[in-house]
Amino acid sequence: MCGIAGFVALHSDAFRGAAELVERQLRLITRRGPDSDGMWLDPTSGVAFGHRRLAIVDLSSAGHQPMSSPSGRFVISYNGEIYNHHELRSLLEGEGRAPTWLGHSDTETLVAAFEAWGVEQTLQRCVGMFAFALFDRRDRLVHLARDRFGEKPLYYGFVGTGAERRFAFGSELSTVSSLPGFEKQLDPDALGGLLQFGYIGSPSTIYRGAHHLPPASLMTLDPVKGSVTTRSFWDPVATAMASRARAFEGSDEEATDALESVLGRAIQMQMVADVPLGAFLSGGIDSTSVVALMTQYATSKVKTFTIGFHDKAHDEAPYAKRVANHLGTDHVEHYLTDREALELIPQLPLVYSEPFGDSSQLPTLLVAKLARKHVTVSLSGDAGDELFAGYNRYMFADRAWGKLRRIPIPLRKALVGAVGGVSQATLERVGCVYNVFAGRHAVNNFADKAAKALRVMDSNDVGDFYQAAVAYWQPSPICGREHVHAAASIELQSGLGPIESMMLRDTVNYLPGDILQKVDRACMGVSLEGRVPFLDHRVFEFAWSLPMRLKIRDGKSKWLLRRLLERRLPPQLMDRPKMGFAMPLAGWLRGELRPWAEELLSAAALQDIPELDVHRVRAAWSSHCAGERNMTEQLWPLLSLQAWRLQA
Repeated sequence: MCGIAGFVALHSDAFRGAAELVERQLRLITRRGPDSDGMWLDPTSGVAFGHRRLAIVDLSSAGHQPMSSPSGRFVISYNGEIYNHHELRSLLEGEGRAPTWLGHSDTETLVAAFEAWGVEQTLQRCVGMFAFALFDRRDRLVHLARDRFGEKPLYYGFVGTGAERRFAFGSELSTVSSLPGFEKQLDPDALGGLLQFGYIGSPSTIYRGAHHLPPASLMTLDPVKGSVTTRSFWDPVATAMASRARAFEGSDEEATDALESVLGRAIQMQMVADVPLGAFLSGGIDSTSVVALMTQYATSKVKTFTIGFHDKAHDEAPYAKRVANHLGTDHVEHYLTDREALELIPQLPLVYSEPFGDSSQLPTLLVAKLARKHVTVSLSGDAGDELFAGYNRYMFADRAWGKLRRIPIPLRKALVGAVGGVSQATLERVGCVYNVFAGRHAVNNFADKAAKALRVMDSNDVGDFYQAAVAYWQPSPICGREHVHAAASIELQSGLGPIESMMLRDTVNYLPGDILQKVDRACMGVSLEGRVPFLDHRVFEFAWSLPMRLKIRDGKSKWLLRRLLERRLPPQLMDRPKMGFAMPLAGWLRGELRPWAEELLSAAALQDIPELDVHRVRAAWSSHCAGERNMTEQLWPLLSLQAWRLQA
């Protein structure tokens, strides 16, 4: 796990001062690789590569980067982990195409594989997470590539003009935007995505002149021609549909065995490291599944980490502790004080390279900081929701849309108008009464979810329903720009039902744009490597081969994961409402954080954001402060943007 940076000079004059420019880029990403740095410069080709290393596998100098291939044809600056690289070495050796190995790093395996099989075929064979820049000295081409799901980031852009023009790249946006000649112009379309969904999806970034390489992409730059071509080496939609066509036909017990095998294999591979390793544990289905299988393969107690909150409505730590006690892990928990959280919030722009509006970024960063005190690598349960139908909105959509579409739209709009004026306090009281009688169907954060339910009431079709369910603002507060997800037509293309459609859309949009960005930035912000076993692409293929009856049954999501856990845990430990990784931000914004937020959301501070409906934002802030509505979801992305702008 590391950080990469560099540039390609598109004119000989643009290479002047290359070492100083790369050093500047690397200083900005030191936390991604605090163990060492390296640089490779070639004035003849105009290529300048830089690297910051967080040593995980092969701690010796044999793993130092940038690294050349055995013949010297390829030079790489690489960030990530190839979990099956020992298998790739064996294949190379079996074909008689392996070099004399100098160490046991996956970087050395990669460059040898590129020489033997070529770039794209090697990517097809890799199991892992990665982002890299690769210079082919023979063909004089520069390749950028990013892993299948987008676990590791890779930004790029053309910078400067004329004789000073460069093609820059790096692990964070700042590695591009910091170079001379970059124009820091905000992109209104990216702003629209940020404010509506809490994140900026690739290939957009907050700046017009920089881009985020999409997942599963291989980009090739021809420095002589100045041309760029991009192609996908893997397609999640096509893969899901192909897996779905080969539907699993075994019994429930056989399905549980198969899940244990494929997920267990992924976890076992991701537990390989030459440094201490542990796992995040929330006590939910996904993280518990990962930890339960880790204990099966570990040679000593698995280290687990949890952040707790004194606000009971947001605290999952007691559940995590019960799970840890049952599995016998070496468990570490830390209860967050308001002071700790409030002191960290203004520092978030330093960790996130561009504005990021998912408020769970804070507890994610805090649990990463906790883990880093004890380990250098931590596994997580992320992506279990997208693969096994875990989000509440999936079942809500399936039930609600079927009923909702039978109600005339004018009547639905009238209902929204009538109920929309109910205060936050009233919704909370209704939620308390509902939960008294709801039993296992009780709903955490009832008032917030009721408000979200109102947003979907006037949907015209299931596509609108999805957009409304995940959007914070409806319509967008960026005037005249209704941001639509790139995968909005997935259902029409494939004929999927509402639940599968939403799962696949989230895999394409929300997972790389929000979840994986959050985990990468939080972990690398404290020099911790985060690994996601559910994103072994073979686990993805298996999950999509499962019929829905193995994902949702008897009103419970993640049915097969629950069945797997019953082999190791009493069911009552898992039988509770889904909480999510949230904090009591609503109250903080009305209290201790109010002066900070008021300054960032003042009319004067908002007026220079392109195309923003300032009056609407100010009204939302006033409503929140008065306790009429909980507008945290809507306001946090904007606060994130404003705080980031002060640091940019």
